Amino acid sequence: MIIDIHGHYTTEPQALLAFRDKQLAGLADPMRRPTTTELNISDQELVRSVEPQLKLQKDRGSDLTIFSPRAAGMAHHVGTEATGIEWSRLSNDLIGRICTLLPDNFAPVGQLPQHPGVPPKNCIPELERLAGLGFVGVNLNPDPAGGYWTDPPLTDKWWYPLYEKLCELEMTAMIHVTSSCNPAFHYTGAHYINGDTTAFMQLLQGNLFKDFPALRFVIPHGGGAVPFHWGRYRGLAQEMKKPLLKDHLLGNVFFDTCVYHLPGIELMAKVIPVDNILFASEMLGAVKGVDPETGQNYDDTKRYVDKLDLSTSDKQKIFEGNARRVYPRLNSLLKRR
Repeated sequence: MIIDIHGHYTTEPQALLAFRDKQLAGLADPMRRPTTTELNISDQELVRSVEPQLKLQKDRGSDLTIFSPRAAGMAHHVGTEATGIEWSRLSNDLIGRICTLLPDNFAPVGQLPQHPGVPPKNCIPELERLAGLGFVGVNLNPDPAGGYWTDPPLTDKWWYPLYEKLCELEMTAMIHVTSSCNPAFHYTGAHYINGDTTAFMQLLQGNLFKDFPALRFVIPHGGGAVPFHWGRYRGLAQEMKKPLLKDHLLGNVFFDTCVYHLPGIELMAKVIPVDNILFASEMLGAVKGVDPETGQNYDDTKRYVDKLDLSTSDKQKIFEGNARRVYPRLNSLLKRR
């Protein structure tokens, strides 16, 4: 089985986007606020909306995509905590419906109703609801302020109640920022990579996994700048009197293959242990074009992994085994099927 652990719902029905427009307009003018959360989106419309993803699964040779709401659409810095809760529930419910309608193609991951300055423990009710709906994980935003980093680092006890619940529910968290409201940071080209790199450095500086040995984080987009600067982080850990990175972090921190050229994937596979690499494409995500140097889509990342000088068993880990180990709820779901 080829499991793509990083897919976003970027082909949402217009009814969802219209609701969001009205919801945000209602912040300035209550008369424009939506009068209902009933979107009237049929099952047939939902299935049609993911036909692009289904086609790419077939064309590119993947089997199952771990599917979550549009990352940029989470927009935790927009609106209020109340509007964020409502928006998260609606977005997550559509993901749940799609994964129920197409269980052989998608497994659900949810967004959390985070908000700048609001304790992460306030997300626990939605996290518990998602677990009850069969979700296998969530996206966790280390910077709900959208590029201004006003909340404490991921190692701060501010986050601990949420981590306790993640461990209790065996929910895996992908550390994923949302859109940027800081004009200095383009969202997919800078803020996403900043978020990945900053999260890793925060984890390196702390000792989070001594308190939460069962906590599992996936850092997307190949880990941001981390693999390219692996020597820097090894050296910083050494200066800080931390254990070796393989002992300090790599039992709990994993990286996906949303890296859009072969040399980048080759570097990643040389630097990061195979047991810590999970196949992903971010299919219909940040970069959808065709690479003129290869004639292939940038985000057809399976081609890159296929070309790695690795054994068949190591590639099986990247394509399936690691995902089933890092996402235990996914593994249980697949076993039940």
